[in-house]
Amino acid sequence: LAQPQRGFSFQQEGPLDMRMDRSRRLKASKIVNTWPLDELKRIIRHYGDERWATKIVRAIGERRQRGGIKTTKELAQLIAEAIPKRYHPERIHPATKTFLALRIAVNEELKNLKDVLERVPFCLRKGGRLGVISFHSLEHRTVKDVLGKLSKDCICPPWFPQCVCGGKRKVMEVITKSPIVPTEEEIRANPRARSAQLRVAERV
Repeated sequence: LAQPQRGFSFQQEGPLDMRMDRSRRLKASKIVNTWPLDELKRIIRHYGDERWATKIVRAIGERRQRGGIKTTKELAQLIAEAIPKRYHPERIHPATKTFLALRIAVNEELKNLKDVLERVPFCLRKGGRLGVISFHSLEHRTVKDVLGKLSKDCICPPWFPQCVCGGKRKVMEVITKSPIVPTEEEIRANPRARSAQLRVAERV
């Protein structure tokens, strides 16, 4: 992912690609340069939790009229200029959240994560354990929600007066009631681990 030609990094010049699987057709450049601006804003705000999504998308729309955005550096610079300098985050580049949002959208990461988590239990023997490391809030929530559902007998909505799903659907037991997070020593050795959370569940 550190290779500039893959288009994931805003620190190096490269094409706006961001595909994990290069056989896929959708690239970040198509989203940035052709998708409806309202949808682009939704992606950046929802997947990136970016408070400046409106300003960023407005700047992208204006750039589209002048030929669009072709490289990672172009997009990163545009984002940095769109966000007022006094609000630039101290620890990360101002383009970090938008790049994350685009990567999630290009690769359908949350959908794929949910699909895999729902299938994995049926690949485990009784007593087998699954460990999942997630790195940002939407991943954390997806892992927590799916493992939570897999660890319940009844999956009916809580407002149902009685069970209609038949119960006895529990296939996993969550071992980590709270996620395991890196120590300060680990973060110093590997700064990318700062947001990591590990959850473990066991097949029943």
